[in-house]
Parts: sequence; structure tokens; C-alpha cells
Amino acid sequence: MALAPRWRPASSPSPPPASSRGRRAAPPTQVSVAPRRNGTSAVLRLTPRHGPCAPSRTSSLAAAPSVADTLRADQRRAEYILRRVSGAGAHQLLGSKAAAATVPASWGYDIGTLNYVVTASLGTPGVAQTLEVDTGSDLSWVQCKPCAAAACYSQKDPLFDPARSSSYAAVPCGASACAGLGLYAAGCSAAQCGYVVSYGDGSNTTGVYGSDTLTLTATDAVQGFLFGCGHAQSGLLAGIDGLLGLGREPVSLVGQTAGAYGGVFSYCLPTKPSTAGYLTLGAAAGGAAPGFATTQLLPSPAAPTYYIVMLTAISVGGQALSVPPSAFAGGAVVDTGTVVTRLPPAAYAALRSAFRGGMAAYGYPSAPPNGILDTCYDFAGYGAVTLPTVALTFSSGATLTLGADGILSFGCLAFAASGSDGGMAILGNVQQRSFEVRIDGASVGFRPGAC
Repeated sequence: MALAPRWRPASSPSPPPASSRGRRAAPPTQVSVAPRRNGTSAVLRLTPRHGPCAPSRTSSLAAAPSVADTLRADQRRAEYILRRVSGAGAHQLLGSKAAAATVPASWGYDIGTLNYVVTASLGTPGVAQTLEVDTGSDLSWVQCKPCAAAACYSQKDPLFDPARSSSYAAVPCGASACAGLGLYAAGCSAAQCGYVVSYGDGSNTTGVYGSDTLTLTATDAVQGFLFGCGHAQSGLLAGIDGLLGLGREPVSLVGQTAGAYGGVFSYCLPTKPSTAGYLTLGAAAGGAAPGFATTQLLPSPAAPTYYIVMLTAISVGGQALSVPPSAFAGGAVVDTGTVVTRLPPAAYAALRSAFRGGMAAYGYPSAPPNGILDTCYDFAGYGAVTLPTVALTFSSGATLTLGADGILSFGCLAFAASGSDGGMAILGNVQQRSFEVRIDGASVGFRPGAC
């Protein structure tokens, strides 16, 4: 049996060196956060959606998606984001999908995606919900009873039943919260506010907009949290109980808890299914931890959901690539829901050429392309693999020097070309792995080796 290769970035440049309705319909309570003993943060455990650290899935759930299916869905999402930020057809698109609190997070490999999940509790009494975290979505939702088998997919936990929660309230049609749905509004039914979200990968959810208590940790609870109670879902959503939106709009978890946590959050995506990271709402006591390289957060009038920064340079093996600055002019979306990073064509062509040249020095045999990934290798029989280093530099000089897990995925260079030169890039979750990514109203910071 061949050893799984160990990835090792090279350290020198010669040869080139080396991610329903419920029973009540009262106006929702104002969002508030219950007192916390630590007074500083709420921390959630963040894990890969598929993997031994993820919440155990039931036997009824589908197996992990194939690489081909994952990459096809990833391409649809990337194309959708690029349409949103360019303003093309935005009116037809329904979604992309002080103190602090930290929630453990994991890679959700065990329940159907290469994205990341947290476990929180919803309702009174609380019901555990496994939620995919998404910086490219605003509205949070869970599957709810009643839901016919054809309208709801298999998930890890029992469906949330709003009729069994004493703190649940459907949002009335005339409420300001309903008017605030904007892009996600879906009319009214039985005087209750409806919502709908269609995601870039073709998935969608629709149901009743409601409020309830969201418990993040034993000492952190968001009262009157607004979310979608989904009664009809379709697409590539199997396994998760719902989604936790971390976008920039007021309906997101970040927006709803800004009064308590200051609109600041950070996360660390683990590199392997067997490890865990975290999602933190708010700033740690005493301010941000040292070691962050920060870059300016840019506005996005055409698609205000997204966190956008300015990518300025790429290097391979310690050598800066020759890419016209105009190729990066569109900025880059920081997105946990996109798997592999998308670059403007000129930037990707330069990266691919330099990386292939660096790999040629080590003599690794090439492998056929894998969907959108066109620079692949056959590492069978190698106990360790040396890679050229790859670094991404953003405005203000913030630089991400990628580990091996941020360079290769599925045995291929984990980057792809997308859009046009001068258009938007997307920083995918492969390249964010192991960094703590901290986002506030003005900047995005990166701290290496955080999980």
C-alpha cells in the first residue's frame, strides 16, 4: 500500500522552492445577547463538514460528494459571486448564499461538503443544530417541521420544531424585520413573513421568517435571533441542519449581534478533517491578538454581502510573478463557501507557469486535469513531497505564505482562472486554512498557524 505523501514546502529558491410555522405570530423580541461570565467572547468549535471531528452523521445521510461534484458546485458558486459583485443581473438573484464568543468549528467532511460547520442550540428548550458557516451569505436558516419528505433532505439532527419552542415567534408581515429582508423577501402566508434564498451552487431554501433564542456556548445566547424556518429545500444541502450567515448585511449573525460583539468576528479553518478550528464573535479582551497582518476592507455597493480586499501580488518560490497591477484591480472576495481560490486569467497563468516550473525540478509525474483544476500530479509511492512556496500579498503588505495544505487539493494546484483581468478574485477556503482570519468594519487580518 502506497504511503500518503507528506507535503513539505521547499525553503530555498534554487531549485524553485517549494483550501413554520410555530404556534405564535407575535413580533420578534429585540436581538440581545445574554450575559457572559467571561465578558469578552463567544467561541464555537469549527470543524470540516466531512471528517472524524465533525458531528457524527446518521446512517441515513448521503456519503461525501465526489471530487467532480464538489468542483462543479464550487464553480457555480464562484460564477455566481462574480456576477453579484459585477452587478450583472443582481436584481434577479435572491442570495448567495466589545464582547466576544468563540464556537468550535470543524470541516464538514462527514456530512457532505468541503466546507465548515459549527454546532449551536436553537429554541427553548435548546435543540442542537449543525450549521454550515458562510461569510458569503447573510440570512441564517434551519430546516423546520412541518416538512414533507420530498421538500426536506436528510440531515444529522432531528428537524427543528418551532411549535415545541416556547421562545419562537413567526415574524408578522407588517413587522420591520420582514421589510428588512429585502432581497430575501418572499411575500406573506397566513400573515407570516416568508423568505427565500437561492445559492450560487443551485441550492435554495424557502419558508417562514421567525425569531428564537440561539445559544452559541454555555454562557452565550442570542435572544430574538432572526432566521429562516425552512419548509422546502433543494440542491446540494444534504447533511447540514442549516446555515449560519456571516455576511456584511444587517440580517446576518454578525449584523444582528453587532451591539454585543461590535461587528467583529474571526475564524480558523482546520487543515484536515481530523482537526478542529473555531469561530469567534467579538474581540478578545485587550484587543486583537498579536501577529495579524491586516489589509483594508473595501466597499461593495453591487453586492454588499461580501468581504472584499485588494490582492496586489503573488510569489512562487520567493519570486514575485510578473502580473500587471491592472489584473488585480477588481479586488478579492474573502469567502469560506468557495473551495479553491479564483484568480484573474493573467494572474493564474503566471502562477501556473511558475508552479509547474518549480515542480519540474523535483520530477513528479503529472496527472490528468481534475475538473477546473488543470495542474495535477501523481504522488503515488512518495512518502514526502516538496512543493514550491506560494504567497499572496494584499494591500498594506499583508501576506499569506501558504502551507502545503493551502497549495494543493486533490493532488492539484488549488487555484483556477475565473472572470477577466481586472475583475474580482475569490480567496477560497483552501487558502484560508490554518490562518485566523479576523474581520471588522474596516479591515481583514490574517494570523498564521492558528489552528
